[in-house]
Amino acid sequence: MTDARDKKPEPRPPSLVESAVPILTLIGLLALAFYLFGSGAAAGPNQIALTIASLVAAFFGWRCNWPLEAMREAAVGSVNSGLSAIFILFAVGALIGTWALSGTLMAMVYYGLTILNPNYFYLTCCIICAVVALSIGSSWTVAGTIGIGLMGISNEMALNPAITAGAVISGAYFGDKSSPLSDTTNLACAASGANLYEHIREALWTSAPSLVLTLIIFYSLGERGDFDATPVIESLGGSYRISLVQFLPLLVVLALAMLRWPPFTTIFLGALAGGLLAVLYDPARVAAFAADPQQPFVLQLVKGVWQALASGYLSETGNAAVDKLLTRGGMESMLSTIWLIIAALGFGGIVEKAGILDRLLSPLIAAAKSTGALIAALATAAIGANILASDQYIAIVLPGRMFRQAFVDRKLAPVVLSRAVGDTATVTSPLIPWNSCGAFMAATLGVATMAYLPFCFFNLLNPLITVVFGMTGLRMIKDGPPQPSSGWR
Repeated sequence: MTDARDKKPEPRPPSLVESAVPILTLIGLLALAFYLFGSGAAAGPNQIALTIASLVAAFFGWRCNWPLEAMREAAVGSVNSGLSAIFILFAVGALIGTWALSGTLMAMVYYGLTILNPNYFYLTCCIICAVVALSIGSSWTVAGTIGIGLMGISNEMALNPAITAGAVISGAYFGDKSSPLSDTTNLACAASGANLYEHIREALWTSAPSLVLTLIIFYSLGERGDFDATPVIESLGGSYRISLVQFLPLLVVLALAMLRWPPFTTIFLGALAGGLLAVLYDPARVAAFAADPQQPFVLQLVKGVWQALASGYLSETGNAAVDKLLTRGGMESMLSTIWLIIAALGFGGIVEKAGILDRLLSPLIAAAKSTGALIAALATAAIGANILASDQYIAIVLPGRMFRQAFVDRKLAPVVLSRAVGDTATVTSPLIPWNSCGAFMAATLGVATMAYLPFCFFNLLNPLITVVFGMTGLRMIKDGPPQPSSGWR
């Protein structure tokens, strides 16, 4: 017989205080890191804050009778779930390096300056990103390709980079959440039991007004006055041999994305395409970048492309504007961001395993006595999950799962839940500096999350509009039990 004293107690739910302490610890440490290090907090201090908060959360999980080994496995499992995002970041870093080497970034800026105008640049930027993201279903791919070029154009026009980043993100996330090809759209349907195409049609009721208002704001922010791009264009043209051929790597990425190739494969093949183009189009530049004349010429080309993939491109044309635009990229440049994502995902895994998220979110459901309050509670839960779990997918699945029965009890159609999840969890993820999406956008676009956040008008308006719909009862469709999702992953 087993001695009762040897039997381990069952894990129990944490108390409100036990749940609040790890969260308050994280908030306090992040605030202190920002106060002490400013914008440099993301380069290491934030990661330390997340690690300490993870230990505090694990301690309270242990107090609730969860074995420390279970806490460790939860952290590791959460990090494993983010490996795809980490590899995509590596691929984007490689892509930026070879596209700088091949002149693809330069061509995007050069031709963009000839076509776009500061008076409507932010507006056009948002529309372009929305259309492409709608076509390929990936906000990350849009930001990591077209978004980078638009940021370069913005810099050459002396426009506000934070507003440009906000326009890129606003357009990219509208297209992402409205596309049947998007993994987040399909995940919202799966978590809510909604039909994919019903979800997309219904989501447009809140997304379209949000986008229209966003475009109006971006148009009003356009820089008025004359802008003569001729000196800049001549300067760029004098430093690089520019032609439409340099858009081939971009076409490769867009074609593979439309064919539904995995994001990492798509972006990394785009990086390799940039390296191949550099070798074929301007081998002398590649050899000069390798700076190893003792090697045979072929190996110099290999080394130059390899170096751009790994460490990025270093431009030394003597033209300060060109060198600033092109000195960037490489997998190495993403290491601080990946460190941040690993630390954040580890914290998110522990607080979910210990029941801290459930303890903090459950009272929101219980307190929601009306449909409007239920939608507002869901929005709060989704944004809170993005902040605490640091992962967009958890922020979609967890509230969708937790609120599903409450929506059924009120006889609300599954599509109402899926729309609310998409309008809140999906679009707010890039607004959190330590969320995988926020870290990715900041690293890719070169603008701190807190700097571009006020200008992500679509991402800020969409949750507010969905709450207004809930409060007014607009499009609160009544239905029977949940339907199986027709989406695909």
